[in-house]
Amino acid sequence: MRLLASQIAAATGGTLHGPDVTVDSASIDSRTARPGQLFVPIVAARDGHDFIPSAVAAGAPVYLTDRTPDPAVAATAVQVADTAEALADIGRHVRAGLPGSVVGVTGSVGKTSTKDLLAGVLATTFRTAASEKSFNNELGLPLTLLGAPDDTEAVVLEMGARGVGHIAQLCSIASPNVGVLTRVEAVHLEMFGSFENIAKAKGELVESLPADGLAVLNADHPIVAAMAPRTTARVLTYGIAEGADVRATDIVLDDELRASFTLHTPWGTTAVRLGARGEHQVGNALAAAAAGGGVGVPIEKIAEGLLGADLSGLRMEMSTTAAGATIINDSYNANPTSMGAGLSALARIDARRRFAVLGTMAELGADSDAAHRGVAEQAAALGVTVIAVDEPAYGDGVTHVSGIDAAVAALGELGEGDAVLIKGSRVAALERVADALS
Repeated sequence: MRLLASQIAAATGGTLHGPDVTVDSASIDSRTARPGQLFVPIVAARDGHDFIPSAVAAGAPVYLTDRTPDPAVAATAVQVADTAEALADIGRHVRAGLPGSVVGVTGSVGKTSTKDLLAGVLATTFRTAASEKSFNNELGLPLTLLGAPDDTEAVVLEMGARGVGHIAQLCSIASPNVGVLTRVEAVHLEMFGSFENIAKAKGELVESLPADGLAVLNADHPIVAAMAPRTTARVLTYGIAEGADVRATDIVLDDELRASFTLHTPWGTTAVRLGARGEHQVGNALAAAAAGGGVGVPIEKIAEGLLGADLSGLRMEMSTTAAGATIINDSYNANPTSMGAGLSALARIDARRRFAVLGTMAELGADSDAAHRGVAEQAAALGVTVIAVDEPAYGDGVTHVSGIDAAVAALGELGEGDAVLIKGSRVAALERVADALS
């Protein structure tokens, strides 16, 4: 979104130092800064102000600062009280100028895939911008708004939370008029403290919606469906359950784990084929279909968008090794629900041997050990051999190893008829196993 430095100063209550030049987006990382971007130095474990010269050298014509600007830095400065707060204020300014739909997507699981699928659906009909990767916090969300092209007609924003009040904060920046809620699960309990707090936090999205807005709720998940009274907005439900406004029937998976189904909506019925892998993606696709149809995407375009959506990486990526083994790289993140979905997908593959290379499921709090043992038990019931990487909580009956090389060695010689699922929380970085195997 093109902004003058003077507009940035006005939006933030800051002071302009230097020429009134234009920016078209923003960056908080000097290593990826490019010409035309506003540089926002964030004060955290490292002080972003130290990297202002590098960002300017990379082409940033304007930067924020909470200090007296250095005259030796050859760029326009906007001096503010707090750079992170100023970034949020710029996001609010951009949001106020957006004429179309702004969609917030949240939930304990599935929000990134739902965001990607919905962006694909909306892009068939509207000029659409969406959060990159999982840019879903108080920094990533305004960066997405600032990065939206000037002619944007719809924006899809993933919203994450570390505790009660965080999604409300994001909504104060983005002012969504459409809210999509996937599922509420017992994940990130270390941060939230209780399941009730997770449900309270996720529901802040539907509470924020205006009366003329739209809430899209999961009919298959009672806790989410029960949030309807928390909003004055119109409600559309989605799911497999009879009575959902947007439903799927006749679900079939192909050999590549891509689902096809019949989509039933208030706007008609059509056949759908997904580009995303895994039966669990059907629910995410239904959420995207409900939100897209609710803002005016024709049903035939919904089907087109679901098939062609560009999905974020490290999520159910399937490949074949030179020796013929099937690799499912689902290593972006993990919790008990997504682990179960991944194992179920693995079990559907026609294979003589099935392995799961599993890393830790982080931030589960007091339930962590039991959750890891439960995943191991599910794998055993499905006939899957588990190789646990640096996580003893998976318990007995699995192969425990330390490090990526040991995990690859434990798999042994793989060939045609072998299938391997690779999954763990981000801290485990198990994509390195997939890289080694390929």
